[in-house]
Amino acid sequence: MNLPNTLTIARLFLIPVYLFVFFSDFESKSLLAFAVLFLAGLTDIADGYFARKYKLSTELGVILDPLADKMFMISVLGSFIISGTISWWAAGSVVVRDLSMIIGSAVSQVRMGKILPANMYGKLTTLLFYVSFFLLILESPIGQLFLWCIILFSFVTSTFYLAEYKKMSRLQHEI
Repeated sequence: MNLPNTLTIARLFLIPVYLFVFFSDFESKSLLAFAVLFLAGLTDIADGYFARKYKLSTELGVILDPLADKMFMISVLGSFIISGTISWWAAGSVVVRDLSMIIGSAVSQVRMGKILPANMYGKLTTLLFYVSFFLLILESPIGQLFLWCIILFSFVTSTFYLAEYKKMSRLQHEI
């Protein structure tokens, strides 16, 4: 198990920690939840950095990294729905988009034997979702608006993945 994959697995273990803190009765639970979320974001950045810089990218990492991102995101969205921080519409929009991306990855794997790795737009989208989560946890007045802007942005960036998939599919059929 290399460092990037270890960081990704650590992010998965931070999910129950985040949920415990978010729903706790701790006096500073918002700041603690923010800290756990921040740590999860750092592991996401670090695993990608180490995988690229030291050429430690693995098939397991290509599968686990987006899975960890999606699971953490769904957990945070769930906590926001339960607490009344966001609407079902907002969470549902993100979940529909993420499920589409997961299904697309599965189709790519079955049809071409490859999973499209996260691109710059996907990483930016994830980063911006984390920013919106921070704003919502800290009860910023622009948190809701920012979240909806990122939801719209995420659907736009998904079209780039679709174009990349079509290009890869076309190239494979030409071979």
